[in-house]
Amino acid sequence: MPPLLVYQSIPVVPIAAAKKGKMNIEKRVAELVEEKITEIGRPDLFLVDVKMHSNGKLIILLDGDKGIGISDCAAVSRYVGFRLEEENTIDTAYNLEVSSPGIDTPLTQLRQYVKNIGRELAIKMADGGKREGKLTSITEDAVVIEEKVKQKGKKAEIIESVIPINQITETKVLISFK
Repeated sequence: MPPLLVYQSIPVVPIAAAKKGKMNIEKRVAELVEEKITEIGRPDLFLVDVKMHSNGKLIILLDGDKGIGISDCAAVSRYVGFRLEEENTIDTAYNLEVSSPGIDTPLTQLRQYVKNIGRELAIKMADGGKREGKLTSITEDAVVIEEKVKQKGKKAEIIESVIPINQITETKVLISFK
């Protein structure tokens, strides 16, 4: 008996066109988020990221200089969802998720670094190295951390290190349960 075959006709979209469409959706969503942030009068809120995944999941990450609440996320979700439906921006089924970045989400914007001054960071360097230390300050070009350096046979000492932003590939906040 031959194998059972199920055939479904799926329109073929060139990869470049699909990526362009995804980028246009993400760009439009970012614009809508900025409109809503302005409308609710919360200049301390900011957009961290927008991602449209191929499985139909649209994720919006928001943060705030003073934190962000569930009501802020809900307001942005309702506004963006309504406008996307009204404009028929996405022509397939999708799930919209609006949240703050999780603790395991890397820092991507200067405002996130400023918000985390005084906290311990784990930094992955472009050369493959790793650094850990307390974030003491940030400029547009570099982060300054206090890190413990232990040399063989000596007591660990805390030194201040300036790390250029362009040498950082990923930064995460370390959580201590002490």
